[in-house]
Amino acid sequence: MTQEGDLDAVVRMRIRSLRQARGWSLDNLAERAHLSPSGLSRIETGRQRLSLDQLASLADALGTSIDQLVEKVNDEDVVIRPERDERRGLTTWLLSRGSAPAGVTVAKMRITEEPQGPGNDELGVHPGKEWFTVLSGTVALILGERAIRVETGQAAEFSTMTPHAIRAHGGPAEILVILDNDGQRTHLHPST
Repeated sequence: MTQEGDLDAVVRMRIRSLRQARGWSLDNLAERAHLSPSGLSRIETGRQRLSLDQLASLADALGTSIDQLVEKVNDEDVVIRPERDERRGLTTWLLSRGSAPAGVTVAKMRITEEPQGPGNDELGVHPGKEWFTVLSGTVALILGERAIRVETGQAAEFSTMTPHAIRAHGGPAEILVILDNDGQRTHLHPST
């Protein structure tokens, strides 16, 4: 099958799946999209080519966009590959990749016991708040002069205007973190 044929099949599957997820019959969607039920059936089964005006009408009726219906599918949409920063002792998996609401970034982070290199004992400060939960291990949340131990299954929320850092305590640790835009810039893209 050609790349165009693959995308055509995916678009048809998306239309059918969205219709079924809403509990609509062919008649229900056909009426909303100003199509005949038999024409919609032929579109969904691939016996009729889908025109741009039909696609626009179906997207509108289904409460989505043409872009979402025709979005290409590849492994990059699915597979989240880790980014390693040996100097800071950190491996990061970006889980939201720009799709999280309200401009937040969701990431899983593996923190090794000791970051390596100069400048890793510095505490960061930026506007906003951060939240994390510990998936495994124990972390030391450094807030100014305080070191707070946060263990597996526990979570923390804090103002990022307080000088802060998150370090592994007693071995590697993994956390799930929610960062706002300022936190993303500071923690995921530090200046070198």
